[in-house]
Amino acid sequence: MYRMDNLNLNEAQMRAVEHVYGPLLILAGAGSGKTRVITHRIVNLVQNYGIFPSQILAVTFTNRAAREMHERIVKLLGPMGNSVSLGTFHKTCLRILRRHIDRLGYKSSFSIYDDDDQIQVVKQAMKELDLSRERFAPRALLAHISRFKNDMLEPHQVDVDDYNMFRQAARRVYEIYQRKLKESHALDFDDLLNFTVRLLKENADICYDYNDRWPFIMVDEYQDTNKAQYEMLRLLTRKQQNICVVGDDDQSIYRWRGADLRNILMFESDFPNCETVKLEQNYRSTQIILDAAHDVISKNMQRKEKKLWTERENGERIIFFSGETERREAQYVAEEI
Repeated sequence: MYRMDNLNLNEAQMRAVEHVYGPLLILAGAGSGKTRVITHRIVNLVQNYGIFPSQILAVTFTNRAAREMHERIVKLLGPMGNSVSLGTFHKTCLRILRRHIDRLGYKSSFSIYDDDDQIQVVKQAMKELDLSRERFAPRALLAHISRFKNDMLEPHQVDVDDYNMFRQAARRVYEIYQRKLKESHALDFDDLLNFTVRLLKENADICYDYNDRWPFIMVDEYQDTNKAQYEMLRLLTRKQQNICVVGDDDQSIYRWRGADLRNILMFESDFPNCETVKLEQNYRSTQIILDAAHDVISKNMQRKEKKLWTERENGERIIFFSGETERREAQYVAEEI
């Protein structure tokens, strides 16, 4: 039996940890102890509800965050904690595709192209199309292709107009780029997500197999999910909606790489029986810092209302400095440090 009364959690944290069945949205402000909550929630499922660790999928955005969570879980659960399916979105997708990508016409021994490999393929496509590198930078074209993939667009689905020559070039390169990847039985990192979504959509037996395999799903940094990640989670929760997402719409800063803030803003609409818990007690900053941050972020038109607070003393007053240029700002910060 896992004792919940001696975990030293605040009331909101305890509500999140004790939630078991159905969708849960945890709005976790900065420094509010979200990793601690996720970890204890997993342990509670295993120790107090008899959920097998292998039935839990926990997804993070970085390998570092995954390692930290894994260490905490193993410390609390012992060796059985190693059975929790824990990793990044890409690692989870890779695991699925290694087993089933033959359904999509690829070999299970497919390669994963890194940045240098991708640039080489783009250059080959440009040569085939007789595109000038002076006019169209290969890395910029690759960035466009990545954005197309983040929006789950295949080459023929990319809309272009007569005036956007760069987008036209990117679409043409994208078509040859993807063909060359398939000829080499290779995927890039964006493909790992998109191919997993396609696999689950086109193969109901595989989709429901993973629904049964992972009836409990937890996702960290949900505000940073893109369209493909959103679709993947929806497919994995078709049968059972025991999904817990943790995030903070105030910390969504990755729109440039495909993050869609609507995913967290619309979670309660996507899962009507959702319970929402706000982690508003901060353990990192002073109240002066929290008040200043709130006064700025509260001007955002699209956000979930919350206000961080702390039991710590007010601390030093904030200094306001306005530099003539960004270089002067950087110089001031360096001098203060």
